[in-house]
Amino acid sequence: MRDLRHIHYYEGLLEQTDNELVRKEKAEGGIAAGYTCYYVPEVLLNCGKAFSVRLRAPNTGSLDISQYYMSSFICGYTRALFERAFEGGMNFLDFYASSDTCQQMVRVVENIRDLELINNPRFGWGIIDAPLKISPHGTKLYIDQIREHILRPLADKYDIDVSDQAIRAAVREHNEMCAIFEEISALRRDLNPRITPREFHILCLVSYACPTTQILPYLRETLEDLRTREADPVSKWRARVIVVGSELDDYDFSEILENCRCYIAADRYCFGAYPGRQQIPLNDDEPALDQVCRWYLETNQCPRFMSQEKIADRRETVKKLCDEYHADGVVIEQAKFCDFWGYERTLNTQVLRDEYGIPTLGIDREYVVRGSGQLATRIQAFVESLEIKKIQKGGPGA
Repeated sequence: MRDLRHIHYYEGLLEQTDNELVRKEKAEGGIAAGYTCYYVPEVLLNCGKAFSVRLRAPNTGSLDISQYYMSSFICGYTRALFERAFEGGMNFLDFYASSDTCQQMVRVVENIRDLELINNPRFGWGIIDAPLKISPHGTKLYIDQIREHILRPLADKYDIDVSDQAIRAAVREHNEMCAIFEEISALRRDLNPRITPREFHILCLVSYACPTTQILPYLRETLEDLRTREADPVSKWRARVIVVGSELDDYDFSEILENCRCYIAADRYCFGAYPGRQQIPLNDDEPALDQVCRWYLETNQCPRFMSQEKIADRRETVKKLCDEYHADGVVIEQAKFCDFWGYERTLNTQVLRDEYGIPTLGIDREYVVRGSGQLATRIQAFVESLEIKKIQKGGPGA
């Protein structure tokens, strides 16, 4: 297939957190609001002149400093963010919206605050206390936390318009971007798709890492390019999988699977399309804030939710994605030392395989996966096992 339009530009944008479009939006008066978790509603950080940046630490090397302050038994993502802040790579941030959902990330926020690592005189932060289950009381708590610890500081300190009208305008822009991803995701259902796993991962990442207003024109043109793009005459894919798991902002992971001729038909991980790139429905009968918060809480797939209903829902979501996207198996990835996903990966690797009959591979990985021969070997072996299963069933390749 021919190169996808803007794909090389997108790769350049992902080389640094403070990328060209972030700098452009700030030069036009924008307020950069960083965040790291789905518990913080992305769309609310895009009200008025504020814009969201989901934080990453591309090209991470040594983690010696963060290891000194946080130990080596901490998730690589959190350590990489701390290291980048220590290096001065987060000084562009005006506001940091966080939550107490991951105590490792809370330690990052505390260190950034106590060591005064953000060299920005108007830098501020807000931390929410998120509920552990979905209930009327928990939803009310969540809405109140968002209002008091995120929206109010944005309004008071940065003069951000957080009115109902502003929230609805932010949702409209967000939904336009999500509509693009919904159409692109539909292309992945094809047995011979016209978009590769690596390309889709890159598109997802830039939509999170760049101001929505700035990246939308490029995404529109990329979608038009995909509509007329033709797939290769013969499909090269040996197997199709759903990737499930924790924070994953390194598209080299998708490239490893692609090099093994394993197609990622859908993804259910942080920084992925599910959840996060679906349109948010709004009605005129309730405040927009209440509807947005309820949407994020109810669609949240984080293993921090330990109720039996949410545990079952996470498994059913994976099963539904497998059926909808014609997947042969599931890869559950976990960032090394991630407390929540360590438990989830261990349990669901067995449950999905034994109770749902879905071939499942569980892996833990470093934050940076580039050059991981061990990971490539495990993926290759899993793909071969999926091929054998298809042959035994008399399917394609028999």
